[in-house]
Amino acid sequence: MLTVSRGAALYVGALVGPGLLLVPSLAAQAAGPVSILAWAALLLLSAPLAIAFAGLGVQHPVAGGVSAYVRAAFGDLAATITGAWFLAAVIIGGPAVALIGGYYVADLAGSGTGTSGRAIAVLVGLAMQGTVLAANAIGLRLSSGFQLALSAVLVAVVGVAVAVALPPRATHNWTPFAPHGWWAAGTAANILIWLFIGWEAMAQLAGEFRRPARDLPRAIGLAYAVIAVLYAGLAVATITVTAGAPSRIPLADLIGVGFGRPGVEATAVLAAALTMGTMNVYTAGAAKLAAAVAPSTWLAGDSHRGVPRRPLLVLAITGTGLLVALGTGAIGPDDVVRATSACFIAVYVLALASAVRLLRAGTRVAAIVALPLVCVVAAFSSAYLLVPAVVALAVLATALGRRRRRQVPSRLPASQRY
Repeated sequence: MLTVSRGAALYVGALVGPGLLLVPSLAAQAAGPVSILAWAALLLLSAPLAIAFAGLGVQHPVAGGVSAYVRAAFGDLAATITGAWFLAAVIIGGPAVALIGGYYVADLAGSGTGTSGRAIAVLVGLAMQGTVLAANAIGLRLSSGFQLALSAVLVAVVGVAVAVALPPRATHNWTPFAPHGWWAAGTAANILIWLFIGWEAMAQLAGEFRRPARDLPRAIGLAYAVIAVLYAGLAVATITVTAGAPSRIPLADLIGVGFGRPGVEATAVLAAALTMGTMNVYTAGAAKLAAAVAPSTWLAGDSHRGVPRRPLLVLAITGTGLLVALGTGAIGPDDVVRATSACFIAVYVLALASAVRLLRAGTRVAAIVALPLVCVVAAFSSAYLLVPAVVALAVLATALGRRRRRQVPSRLPASQRY
């Protein structure tokens, strides 16, 4: 059975990941100091989000995660679209995660963030991706406990980095406060939302608590307190220390303020380990989800395996293509992050709409509050909303095609059906 403290740790582990190694810097570059408003707004939004998903976990204890709640509220087609959006987010976001680790390794090799550094980062990303795919193909996967330990180390490193780097520079780089305009705060929120995805992850484990109605809210409250302190400190430190000097390794820059090159090198090792750990966990889940979303297709042909290999092949092809595009500069890391965020936001919109329909009492109020706020963040995705829109249209077209194929035989004369 889960205790309150372990439940809180799992929540923090679900939220904290490799995005923390780069995304804060991307937000600061996009908006400047005004990005602090985006951090504050997303922390406020997290409260009703967490309450709503906790309510779903307690009142509707089903396995299957967000898609199961969407299925209960809106049916199979909506659930399939939700699963496809989540899968698209993993497919697009995976190469971005690999590239994040690649940048830290490139800096460790002394290549910086120029053209040569980017090339090394892409090569490292490809190597990480290949290793993770091969490991999953032969059935080697990291335990969730090991991944949680890596997340705990990252939390500790971020805490130390903020404590060391922030005090002497707390008043630096705050002017001009909105160099790209106040509207840029919304763009920053759209980038930062990646760091707030995960409140839904624990809902399906509500039944693991001894007294879910009491223990789950306490675990969420404790996790929220940790995340609020961690993210607030990181937001301020990122602005005051790295603003004006765009970096692909912002956490290493923060550590470097207090510990010099040895601290930077240690952070790079942690970044590589955390990146591969996260990729390993999500790759297995993505392969299974792909087979589940497309049950009657080539993708599901070996779905009997622990981790289907056919989806792994698709992940290898798409991941390689995106990493090459990132390496050549055809697309930037911020493009991949925002496209991934758009898919995650779409998942949250449907999940919260389901919560509004399924929940009752106070938890339903939380969902009603959170839904329009998430829609506001979605509006700042602008053209990147085309990604989940195209995915949804593809699912709808596939479903319509299957329906037509099932109906065709019944329209033929009996003598022509065989």
